[in-house]
Amino acid sequence: MAIRSLIINPGSTSTKIGVFDDEEQILDKTLRHSTEEISKYSSVYDQKDFRKQIILDALKENQIDLSSLNVCVGRGGLLKPIQGGTYEVTDEIVETMKKAEYGEHASNLGGILAREIGDALGIPSYIVDPVVVDEMEPVARISGIPEIERVSIDHPLNQKAMARRYAKSVGRKYEDLNLIIVHMGGGTSCGCHSHGRMIDVFGAFNGDGAFSPERANGIPALSLVNMCFSGKYTYAEMKKKVIGGGGFNAYLGTNDARDVDKMCAEGNEKAILVRDAFIYQIAKNIGAMAAVLNGKVDQIILTGGIGYDKYITSHIAEKVSWIAPVTVYGGEAELLALAQGALRVMNGEEQAKKY
Repeated sequence: MAIRSLIINPGSTSTKIGVFDDEEQILDKTLRHSTEEISKYSSVYDQKDFRKQIILDALKENQIDLSSLNVCVGRGGLLKPIQGGTYEVTDEIVETMKKAEYGEHASNLGGILAREIGDALGIPSYIVDPVVVDEMEPVARISGIPEIERVSIDHPLNQKAMARRYAKSVGRKYEDLNLIIVHMGGGTSCGCHSHGRMIDVFGAFNGDGAFSPERANGIPALSLVNMCFSGKYTYAEMKKKVIGGGGFNAYLGTNDARDVDKMCAEGNEKAILVRDAFIYQIAKNIGAMAAVLNGKVDQIILTGGIGYDKYITSHIAEKVSWIAPVTVYGGEAELLALAQGALRVMNGEEQAKKY
């Protein structure tokens, strides 16, 4: 009999939910919330009951019997750094995300909502590979300034899901492979996966690696320091230049790679240069991770929304296929990845981890 899971992935202005029978998705809904609705609440946690009711209403509207659910899974939020895997939503996780001890983000509600709905139904609740998965080697943490440590806050859920997808396609285990995986969305990340662990990463969140549609990332440090102390910009303005207003946004006024592709097709020389620079920097990141693995790379995987852009993926592949073969998995399938994480525990393939 199939295991039926409810998947909850809260974003800043929407809550994505899915219902799966094993890996078959039978419901996929994006519940959108207006700025006016969200602005009523002083914190992310205060939105809990509002979002919970919308989820329950959507399930009822789509004739999903709550008693048919076997497990609830939430998108993991900002916690302390942890190993990858599927985690039982404990009281400690709920309290940490409720208090936003490591930062406030809509994804903090994922585990909380899964736990509340799961407890009411008497079924388990989990989070899977949250953004704070940190499996980096000590040598990878050194930045050059003792007060600043390189950290891993990026896209482990999608990266590890794509790693397992590739491993399954070739009849091998994720734990037996050396992989370089590039997630290309609003933020980019390039992860180095060795035998089931993401041992190094150019992260999306902390300004590392290639620029992305809306993030600046690897900026010459002294030039950035000079801008910060020029007196021309506030802290908020500088933060926006780095996260949100950088990358494609800063150069071309859009964070949509499809718009950039259209500009390039129309002969916009600036857009062509910026797109080529994006490809160039991603390829450099891949080359650096190949060095981490001593050149022993089984596969390079390109994923995320920009994975659908054949021009970008083909030109990245052209630059790096001498390192290892390249596989492209467009999109991110986060709901499925969350369902698969719970399934591995429910089927006894893995043991749920404790936070």
